[in-house]
Amino acid sequence: MERLDPKLVLGAYAVGVFPMADHRQAETVYWVEPKRRAILPLNGFHLSRSLRKTIAADRFEVTADRDFRQLIRLCAEAEPDRPETWISEPIETVFLDLHAQGHAHSIECWQDGQLVGGLYGLALGRAFFGESMVSRARDASKVALAWLVARLKVGGFTLLDCQFQTDHLASLGAIEISRTTYLGLLASAVGGAVSAGAGAGAGVGALSFPSEASGDFFALDSGAGAATDTDSGPPSGKRIAQLLTVTS
Repeated sequence: MERLDPKLVLGAYAVGVFPMADHRQAETVYWVEPKRRAILPLNGFHLSRSLRKTIAADRFEVTADRDFRQLIRLCAEAEPDRPETWISEPIETVFLDLHAQGHAHSIECWQDGQLVGGLYGLALGRAFFGESMVSRARDASKVALAWLVARLKVGGFTLLDCQFQTDHLASLGAIEISRTTYLGLLASAVGGAVSAGAGAGAGVGALSFPSEASGDFFALDSGAGAATDTDSGPPSGKRIAQLLTVTS
């Protein structure tokens, strides 16, 4: 079975390419660079009145990186409307490695101690590449995405890559752009966070990934973006809803 090198995967994302597989048991991956790319502008999230109420009421306990392994496996589970998944074992393994290295992150939604939804993706520079969302309870994936957008805004990110446009993502504010436009946004978001470790002409395997010029995925947890000094501490749903209605 193919073993993906985490640095190779990071280098691929840095130039607009990502891996997928035909099914869960696939032993190899293929590399994708869509002609049209879906992104979600961080100040363009569509917060409906009903979703705002759900978030503000803290219907779910929402966490970050509490159980990345369980979340990615939930995303990979077959469903009646999706009997196969592109998250093969090699892809799961490399993302577990990337998570251990601090590059891959998850947002989890819990009810009564059970994981009922969330999402995971990859952070590189000031870009976040959303990989997969899952929902086992009404609105769980929407809430997870809302928390992600708020977290990225507070952390100084500039690009949320959604890969492929869907009706679900469009309803939440995602737009589709050309490859050329996307690559310009990508270069700006990762330019200061990716360097060639072996000088000009270095291959992907020689890339290094310094932390400078990178977004802070956990800034929200330290109280950054709070309206007042008394708002510091673990974020509440009301604070998330507030952040999503403030533009910069």
